[in-house]
Amino acid sequence: MKVSYNWLKQYINCDLSAEEIAKKLTGTGLEVEDLTPYESIKGALKGVVVGKVIYCVDHPNSDHLHITKVDVGAEEPLNIVCGAPNVAEGQKVLVATIGTELHNGNESFTIKKGKIRGEVSEGMICAEDELQIGESHDGIMVLPEDYEVGKPASFYFPVEQDTTIEIGLTANRSDATSHIGVNRDLVAALNYQEKTDKYHLVIPSVDDFKVENTNNDIEVVVEDTKACPRYSGVTVSGVKVGPSPKWLKHRLEAIGLRSINNIVDISNYVLMETGQPLHTFDADKIKGKKVVVKCLEEGTKFVTLDGVERKLSNTNLMICNAEEPMCIAGVFGGAESGVTESTTNVFIESAYFNPTSVRKTSKYHGLQTDASFRFERGCDPNMTIYALKRAALLIKELAGGTISSEIKDVINGDFTPVRVELKFAYL
Repeated sequence: MKVSYNWLKQYINCDLSAEEIAKKLTGTGLEVEDLTPYESIKGALKGVVVGKVIYCVDHPNSDHLHITKVDVGAEEPLNIVCGAPNVAEGQKVLVATIGTELHNGNESFTIKKGKIRGEVSEGMICAEDELQIGESHDGIMVLPEDYEVGKPASFYFPVEQDTTIEIGLTANRSDATSHIGVNRDLVAALNYQEKTDKYHLVIPSVDDFKVENTNNDIEVVVEDTKACPRYSGVTVSGVKVGPSPKWLKHRLEAIGLRSINNIVDISNYVLMETGQPLHTFDADKIKGKKVVVKCLEEGTKFVTLDGVERKLSNTNLMICNAEEPMCIAGVFGGAESGVTESTTNVFIESAYFNPTSVRKTSKYHGLQTDASFRFERGCDPNMTIYALKRAALLIKELAGGTISSEIKDVINGDFTPVRVELKFAYL
């Protein structure tokens, strides 16, 4: 399991290095197997500087290249051959100087002095996708006039630097499948080893959660209470699906997760923060405004998010609407009910599914997801409401909208926390 060093430090008042934290965690039984540096932009823009194009003419031996001179704050301007159609004299641009290593996925190349069609080129004027600053490759990136020539690109485009901590998690440590869970061990270890109580686990507050209206109320019915002892849900209406902010993308990317959109990313963020899996549905696709948790007939066909049509077992717990299945409970979402760019209303699911039920379903379909990994080991049934509120508040913050239903919380079982008293001498 991967956790982020920067993310861990959000919840604890300590200034330990990643290496020191790794040592402490290994001492608690959470064995750290690897530490990997993470940069939101590979190479951290080293060698890339702001330049100004002071000369630009067509290349005599090409119908699309240009010969430029670019002031990068050095004694002499750089001669650079550029193929971008939008390059022009007077522009402020980003220049990869000689020796700079640029990355494209898992591949990289080094900028070298050379000749292009007989003309010397001493660098590269870059498009935003070539520097991983953005996705456009329509032409070079033209900067605002007030950017200072010679300044490192990282001054204007900060690079998030982090360390990915990989933990060899044993099957009995379901409590440590999240950043909060790992920090719980870290706080205990620090306080015990230093014989102090100054270290505290600071969990984000959800006190601001408030139901604003009940205009989009969705009924929840749990038919299989053994496989689903607790099911919680709430609706947020009027959201705008779009790209996530950089901080959220960086948190997920640091632990190997790809950013999808703000709604899906929030679900993944809260999962990795709390250990509680969530699933977000397009509320307008929940037919009959009703969620039914049940098993379906043997051989029922269902298309999952990956576009694969699967035949269900009659023991597979499913999340259904009034007419059809929407999700394989605790394992994988469906192709038809998920959040898309056109979604405006979302229903957030936060449930506790029986570990045995999820394990059998996961094995039956040959699927293991971040959600099933945690459900199979046993999640905290008392975390469903906190995670639900946390996700709803983040959605309001990053995607807008209003909380437009009461929290549905269907409970079948006693989940009262048990306090265990013990002495260190007996451990």
